[in-house]
Amino acid sequence: MADLVIKKNTGFKKWWTMLRPHTLTASFVPVALGTALVLPIKQLNFLLFAAMLVASMLIQIATNLFNEYYDFKRGLDTRESVGIGGSIVRDGFHPKTILNLAWTLCIIAALIGVYICSMSNWWIALAGSICIAAGYLYSGGPYPISYTPFGELMSGLFMGVFIIWISFFIQTDTLTVNAVLISVPIGILVGGINLANNIRDLDGDKAKGRKTLPILLGRQGAINLLAFLFFFSYLWILGLMLFHVDSVWLLIVFASMPKALQATRLFRGKTLSVQLMPAMKATAQMQTLFGLLLSIGFVLDYFI
Repeated sequence: MADLVIKKNTGFKKWWTMLRPHTLTASFVPVALGTALVLPIKQLNFLLFAAMLVASMLIQIATNLFNEYYDFKRGLDTRESVGIGGSIVRDGFHPKTILNLAWTLCIIAALIGVYICSMSNWWIALAGSICIAAGYLYSGGPYPISYTPFGELMSGLFMGVFIIWISFFIQTDTLTVNAVLISVPIGILVGGINLANNIRDLDGDKAKGRKTLPILLGRQGAINLLAFLFFFSYLWILGLMLFHVDSVWLLIVFASMPKALQATRLFRGKTLSVQLMPAMKATAQMQTLFGLLLSIGFVLDYFI
Protein backbone atom coordinates (compact mmCIF):
# COMPACT_ATOMS: atom_id res chain seq x y z
CA MET A 1 0.00 0.00 0.00
CA ALA A 2 2.81 2.41 0.88
CA ASP A 3 4.43 1.81 -2.52
CA LEU A 4 1.24 2.88 -4.24
CA VAL A 5 1.10 6.04 -2.19
CA ILE A 6 4.61 7.23 -3.14
CA LYS A 7 4.54 6.11 -6.78
CA LYS A 8 5.90 8.75 -9.16
CA ASN A 9 3.99 9.57 -12.34
CA THR A 10 5.86 10.42 -15.52
CA GLY A 11 5.12 11.70 -19.02
CA PHE A 12 1.54 12.49 -19.92
CA LYS A 13 0.24 10.75 -16.81
CA LYS A 14 1.83 13.28 -14.45
CA TRP A 15 0.11 16.14 -16.31
CA TRP A 16 -3.19 14.28 -16.27
CA THR A 17 -2.84 13.50 -12.57
CA MET A 18 -2.05 17.13 -11.86
CA LEU A 19 -5.49 18.10 -13.19
CA ARG A 20 -7.14 15.66 -10.73
CA PRO A 21 -9.91 14.82 -13.24
CA HIS A 22 -11.73 12.57 -10.78
CA THR A 23 -12.63 15.66 -8.70
CA LEU A 24 -14.18 17.63 -11.56
CA THR A 25 -17.67 16.20 -11.10
CA ALA A 26 -17.93 18.66 -8.19
CA SER A 27 -18.14 21.47 -10.79
CA PHE A 28 -19.84 19.50 -13.58
CA VAL A 29 -22.84 18.46 -11.48
CA PRO A 30 -23.92 21.98 -10.38
CA VAL A 31 -23.60 23.30 -13.94
CA ALA A 32 -25.64 20.40 -15.30
CA LEU A 33 -28.32 20.82 -12.64
CA GLY A 34 -28.54 24.60 -13.00
CA THR A 35 -28.96 24.14 -16.75
CA ALA A 36 -31.56 21.36 -16.40
CA LEU A 37 -33.70 23.75 -14.34
CA VAL A 38 -33.96 26.00 -17.41
CA LEU A 39 -35.88 23.43 -19.50
CA PRO A 40 -39.45 24.42 -18.45
CA ILE A 41 -38.65 28.11 -18.99
CA LYS A 42 -36.90 28.44 -22.34
CA GLN A 43 -34.78 26.72 -24.95
CA LEU A 44 -31.23 26.03 -23.84
CA ASN A 45 -28.25 27.89 -25.24
CA PHE A 46 -25.76 25.03 -25.50
CA LEU A 47 -22.80 27.34 -26.17
CA LEU A 48 -23.47 29.12 -22.88
CA PHE A 49 -23.77 25.77 -21.13
CA ALA A 50 -20.44 24.60 -22.58
CA ALA A 51 -18.72 27.90 -21.72
CA MET A 52 -20.01 27.78 -18.14
CA LEU A 53 -18.94 24.17 -17.78
CA VAL A 54 -15.40 24.78 -19.02
CA ALA A 55 -14.96 27.96 -16.94
CA SER A 56 -16.17 26.20 -13.77
CA MET A 57 -13.82 23.27 -14.31
CA LEU A 58 -10.87 25.59 -14.97
CA ILE A 59 -11.55 27.48 -11.74
CA GLN A 60 -11.77 24.19 -9.82
CA ILE A 61 -8.49 22.95 -11.31
CA ALA A 62 -6.86 26.30 -10.47
CA THR A 63 -8.17 26.04 -6.90
CA ASN A 64 -6.64 22.55 -6.61
CA LEU A 65 -3.31 23.87 -7.91
CA PHE A 66 -3.32 26.85 -5.55
CA ASN A 67 -4.00 24.42 -2.71
CA GLU A 68 -1.15 22.16 -3.79
CA TYR A 69 1.30 25.04 -4.12
CA TYR A 70 0.53 26.65 -0.77
CA ASP A 71 0.30 23.37 1.12
CA PHE A 72 3.78 22.57 -0.21
CA LYS A 73 5.12 26.00 0.75
CA ARG A 74 3.73 25.61 4.27
CA GLY A 75 5.18 22.12 4.64
CA LEU A 76 1.85 20.29 4.73
CA ASP A 77 2.50 18.03 1.74
CA THR A 78 5.21 15.40 1.71
CA ARG A 79 6.02 12.52 -0.61
CA GLU A 80 4.13 10.18 1.74
CA SER A 81 0.99 12.35 2.01
CA VAL A 82 -2.25 10.56 1.14
CA GLY A 83 -5.01 12.03 -1.02
CA ILE A 84 -3.03 14.87 -2.59
CA GLY A 85 -2.28 15.52 -6.25
CA GLY A 86 1.43 15.14 -5.52
CA SER A 87 2.56 17.07 -8.58
CA ILE A 88 5.29 18.87 -6.64
CA VAL A 89 6.38 16.43 -3.94
CA ARG A 90 6.13 13.23 -6.03
CA ASP A 91 6.02 14.02 -9.74
CA GLY A 92 8.74 16.66 -9.82
CA PHE A 93 6.88 19.76 -11.00
CA HIS A 94 8.55 23.00 -9.98
CA PRO A 95 6.36 24.87 -7.46
CA LYS A 96 6.33 28.00 -9.65
CA THR A 97 5.07 25.93 -12.58
CA ILE A 98 2.05 24.89 -10.51
CA LEU A 99 1.40 28.45 -9.32
CA ASN A 100 1.78 29.98 -12.79
CA LEU A 101 -0.48 27.35 -14.31
CA ALA A 102 -3.14 28.09 -11.69
CA TRP A 103 -3.10 31.80 -12.57
CA THR A 104 -3.14 30.99 -16.28
CA LEU A 105 -6.25 28.87 -15.87
CA CYS A 106 -7.90 31.70 -13.91
CA ILE A 107 -7.15 34.10 -16.77
CA ILE A 108 -8.59 31.68 -19.34
CA ALA A 109 -11.69 31.24 -17.18
CA ALA A 110 -12.03 35.03 -16.96
CA LEU A 111 -11.81 35.33 -20.75
CA ILE A 112 -14.53 32.71 -21.12
CA GLY A 113 -16.45 34.74 -18.56
CA VAL A 114 -16.28 37.76 -20.86
CA TYR A 115 -18.02 35.71 -23.55
CA ILE A 116 -20.64 34.53 -21.05
CA CYS A 117 -21.29 38.13 -19.96
CA SER A 118 -21.60 39.34 -23.56
CA MET A 119 -24.25 36.69 -24.17
CA SER A 120 -26.13 37.16 -20.90
CA ASN A 121 -25.53 39.81 -18.24
CA TRP A 122 -22.45 41.75 -17.12
CA TRP A 123 -23.30 41.19 -13.46
CA ILE A 124 -21.88 37.71 -14.06
CA ALA A 125 -18.43 39.33 -14.19
CA LEU A 126 -18.74 40.27 -10.52
CA ALA A 127 -19.97 36.80 -9.54
CA GLY A 128 -17.20 35.11 -11.51
CA SER A 129 -14.52 37.35 -10.01
CA ILE A 130 -15.72 36.51 -6.51
CA CYS A 131 -15.58 32.79 -7.31
CA ILE A 132 -12.00 33.08 -8.61
CA ALA A 133 -10.99 35.09 -5.54
CA ALA A 134 -12.55 32.48 -3.25
CA GLY A 135 -10.63 29.74 -5.09
CA TYR A 136 -7.36 31.54 -4.41
CA LEU A 137 -8.14 32.56 -0.83
CA TYR A 138 -9.13 29.02 0.10
CA SER A 139 -5.44 28.15 0.44
CA GLY A 140 -3.61 31.38 -0.49
CA GLY A 141 -3.18 34.72 1.21
CA PRO A 142 -2.20 35.45 4.82
CA TYR A 143 -5.35 33.83 6.29
CA PRO A 144 -6.22 30.74 4.23
CA ILE A 145 -9.84 29.60 4.53
CA SER A 146 -8.62 25.99 4.57
CA TYR A 147 -7.03 26.65 7.97
CA THR A 148 -10.38 27.63 9.50
CA PRO A 149 -13.69 25.88 10.30
CA PHE A 150 -15.28 27.65 7.31
CA GLY A 151 -13.82 25.59 4.46
CA GLU A 152 -16.93 23.44 4.12
CA LEU A 153 -19.22 26.48 4.08
CA MET A 154 -17.17 28.33 1.47
CA SER A 155 -16.78 25.34 -0.85
CA GLY A 156 -20.48 24.55 -0.59
CA LEU A 157 -21.44 28.11 -1.45
CA PHE A 158 -19.00 28.77 -4.26
CA MET A 159 -18.67 25.30 -5.83
CA GLY A 160 -22.27 24.28 -5.26
CA VAL A 161 -24.89 26.95 -4.70
CA PHE A 162 -23.39 29.82 -6.71
CA ILE A 163 -22.53 27.66 -9.73
CA ILE A 164 -26.15 26.48 -9.94
CA TRP A 165 -27.40 30.05 -9.66
CA ILE A 166 -25.02 31.37 -12.31
CA SER A 167 -25.69 28.45 -14.68
CA PHE A 168 -29.42 29.14 -14.40
CA PHE A 169 -29.12 32.94 -14.57
CA ILE A 170 -27.03 33.11 -17.74
CA GLN A 171 -29.72 31.15 -19.57
CA THR A 172 -32.79 32.97 -18.18
CA ASP A 173 -31.57 36.39 -16.97
CA THR A 174 -33.44 35.74 -13.72
CA LEU A 175 -33.22 33.64 -10.56
CA THR A 176 -36.30 31.75 -9.40
CA VAL A 177 -37.23 30.50 -5.96
CA ASN A 178 -37.08 26.94 -7.28
CA ALA A 179 -33.49 27.38 -8.48
CA VAL A 180 -32.52 28.73 -5.07
CA LEU A 181 -34.24 25.90 -3.19
CA ILE A 182 -32.84 23.12 -5.35
CA SER A 183 -29.29 24.47 -4.90
CA VAL A 184 -29.36 23.90 -1.14
CA PRO A 185 -28.72 20.12 -1.03
CA ILE A 186 -26.03 20.35 -3.73
CA GLY A 187 -24.22 23.05 -1.77
CA ILE A 188 -24.49 20.88 1.33
CA LEU A 189 -23.05 17.85 -0.44
CA VAL A 190 -20.17 19.78 -2.02
CA GLY A 191 -19.36 21.01 1.47
CA GLY A 192 -19.65 17.38 2.56
CA ILE A 193 -16.86 16.41 0.16
CA ASN A 194 -14.67 19.02 1.83
CA LEU A 195 -15.71 17.73 5.25
CA ALA A 196 -14.79 14.17 4.24
CA ASN A 197 -11.40 15.40 3.05
CA ASN A 198 -10.79 17.15 6.36
CA ILE A 199 -11.86 14.07 8.34
CA ARG A 200 -9.28 12.05 6.43
CA ASP A 201 -6.58 14.65 7.07
CA LEU A 202 -7.56 15.40 10.68
CA ASP A 203 -4.39 14.20 12.40
CA GLY A 204 -2.00 15.82 9.93
CA ASP A 205 -3.94 19.10 9.89
CA LYS A 206 -4.00 19.22 13.68
CA ALA A 207 -0.23 18.70 13.84
CA LYS A 208 0.27 21.59 11.40
CA GLY A 209 -1.88 24.00 13.40
CA ARG A 210 -5.02 24.01 11.29
CA LYS A 211 -8.41 24.59 12.94
CA THR A 212 -10.69 22.74 10.54
CA LEU A 213 -14.23 21.76 11.43
CA PRO A 214 -13.38 18.08 12.16
CA ILE A 215 -10.61 19.22 14.52
CA LEU A 216 -13.10 21.35 16.45
CA LEU A 217 -15.85 18.69 16.44
CA GLY A 218 -13.62 15.67 16.92
CA ARG A 219 -13.48 12.73 14.54
CA GLN A 220 -16.73 11.09 15.65
CA GLY A 221 -18.57 14.40 15.75
CA ALA A 222 -17.45 15.20 12.21
CA ILE A 223 -18.54 11.77 10.93
CA ASN A 224 -21.94 12.25 12.58
CA LEU A 225 -22.21 15.67 10.95
CA LEU A 226 -21.44 14.18 7.53
CA ALA A 227 -24.13 11.54 8.04
CA PHE A 228 -26.58 14.29 9.02
CA LEU A 229 -25.73 16.29 5.88
CA PHE A 230 -26.54 13.23 3.77
CA PHE A 231 -29.83 12.72 5.64
CA PHE A 232 -30.80 16.39 5.43
CA SER A 233 -30.17 16.50 1.66
CA TYR A 234 -32.64 13.67 1.04
CA LEU A 235 -35.11 15.17 3.51
CA TRP A 236 -34.90 18.52 1.68
CA ILE A 237 -35.78 16.91 -1.66
CA LEU A 238 -38.66 15.03 -0.04
CA GLY A 239 -39.91 18.30 1.42
CA LEU A 240 -39.88 20.00 -2.00
CA MET A 241 -42.10 17.24 -3.34
CA LEU A 242 -44.45 17.12 -0.34
CA PHE A 243 -45.01 20.88 -0.58
CA HIS A 244 -45.53 20.62 -4.35
CA VAL A 245 -42.52 22.76 -5.17
CA ASP A 246 -41.11 20.09 -7.46
CA SER A 247 -42.18 16.92 -9.26
CA VAL A 248 -42.30 13.37 -7.89
CA TRP A 249 -39.73 12.54 -10.57
CA LEU A 250 -37.16 13.81 -8.09
CA LEU A 251 -37.71 10.60 -6.14
CA ILE A 252 -35.13 9.13 -8.50
CA VAL A 253 -32.48 10.83 -6.36
CA PHE A 254 -33.04 8.25 -3.62
CA ALA A 255 -31.26 5.72 -5.82
CA SER A 256 -28.03 7.33 -4.57
CA MET A 257 -28.80 6.55 -0.92
CA PRO A 258 -26.82 3.25 -0.80
CA LYS A 259 -23.68 5.23 -1.67
CA ALA A 260 -24.39 7.65 1.21
CA LEU A 261 -24.77 4.73 3.61
CA GLN A 262 -21.56 3.19 2.29
CA ALA A 263 -19.59 6.42 2.75
CA THR A 264 -20.78 6.81 6.34
CA ARG A 265 -19.98 3.18 7.17
CA LEU A 266 -16.48 3.39 5.67
CA PHE A 267 -15.58 6.34 7.89
CA ARG A 268 -16.46 4.63 11.14
CA GLY A 269 -13.76 2.89 13.16
CA LYS A 270 -10.83 4.09 11.02
CA THR A 271 -8.26 6.80 11.69
CA LEU A 272 -5.40 6.37 9.22
CA SER A 273 -5.57 8.52 6.10
CA VAL A 274 -4.89 5.60 3.77
CA GLN A 275 -7.74 3.64 5.41
CA LEU A 276 -10.13 6.53 4.83
CA MET A 277 -9.50 6.93 1.11
CA PRO A 278 -12.39 4.57 0.14
CA ALA A 279 -14.74 6.62 2.36
CA MET A 280 -13.55 9.83 0.74
CA LYS A 281 -14.12 8.33 -2.71
CA ALA A 282 -17.61 7.12 -1.78
CA THR A 283 -18.53 10.62 -0.52
CA ALA A 284 -17.54 12.19 -3.83
CA GLN A 285 -19.40 9.49 -5.76
CA MET A 286 -22.50 10.08 -3.65
CA GLN A 287 -22.51 13.81 -4.49
CA THR A 288 -22.06 13.01 -8.17
CA LEU A 289 -24.90 10.46 -8.22
CA PHE A 290 -27.21 12.71 -6.21
CA GLY A 291 -26.70 15.68 -8.52
CA LEU A 292 -26.89 13.73 -11.76
CA LEU A 293 -30.02 11.88 -10.68
CA LEU A 294 -31.58 15.18 -9.65
CA SER A 295 -30.79 16.59 -13.11
CA ILE A 296 -32.28 13.49 -14.75
CA GLY A 297 -35.40 13.94 -12.63
CA PHE A 298 -35.91 17.45 -13.99
CA VAL A 299 -35.29 16.28 -17.56
CA LEU A 300 -37.84 13.46 -17.17
CA ASP A 301 -40.37 15.87 -15.65
CA TYR A 302 -39.99 18.12 -18.70
CA PHE A 303 -40.19 15.49 -21.42
CA ILE A 304 -42.73 13.07 -19.90
